[in-house]
Amino acid sequence: MQNEILTPLSSTDLQQLLRPGQKPIFLVGMMGAGKTTLGRQLARYLKRDFFDLDHELEARCGVPVATIFDIEGEDGFRRRESIELDSCSRRPAIVLATGGGAILAEQNREILRQRGTVVYLRASANELYRRLERDKTRPLLQTANPRQRISDLVEQREPLYEQTADVIFETGSSPVHLAVKQLLNVLKEQEVI
Repeated sequence: MQNEILTPLSSTDLQQLLRPGQKPIFLVGMMGAGKTTLGRQLARYLKRDFFDLDHELEARCGVPVATIFDIEGEDGFRRRESIELDSCSRRPAIVLATGGGAILAEQNREILRQRGTVVYLRASANELYRRLERDKTRPLLQTANPRQRISDLVEQREPLYEQTADVIFETGSSPVHLAVKQLLNVLKEQEVI
C-alpha cells in the first residue's frame, strides 16, 4: 500500500513546491488543538488557500468522517486519509489542517516532511478535554472516559508529532487572533514565510 500512496512528485511538481513562498504549511496536532481554526486565519493572513483534510475526505466520499469510521472502521478511514493527504499535499502555497491521526502512518509523516513545512500545534490533554468535552462528533471520543482517551492519544501521538514537525507551537488558551499573530511571528523567525 505504501507504494500506492506515496507516489513520487514529478520534477515540475517538486520545483513548484520548493519555490520561495510556495512551500505548503501543514498543521498537525491532536483533535481540538486548533488546526482548522488557526489554519483558516493563518491562510487568510498569508493570502493562501486553506484546506482541511477531513473536509476534503468527506467531500470525496460524500459522507461524514464518523460514517466512514462506522462502515470501514479506523483502518479503512486511515487508508482513505492517506490517499487524500497524498493528493492535497501536492498543492503549492496552501495551508493544510491534517486530521489528528494522520501522522500515525510512516508514509504520511514522510509525505509531510518532504512536501512542506510541518507545524505541530500542541495543547495539553487538559486543555484539549476542555475544548472537546461537549463535542459528540469525534468517533475516537465516543468512550466511557473521553478525558482518559485524550490523555492516552496525546501520550501515543506526541512523539510522532514532534519528530515530524519543523515548528512546534503551543496553542494555549489565547484568543484565536492573538495565537495566529504569535504563530506568524514564529514562522517569520524560522524563515518559513
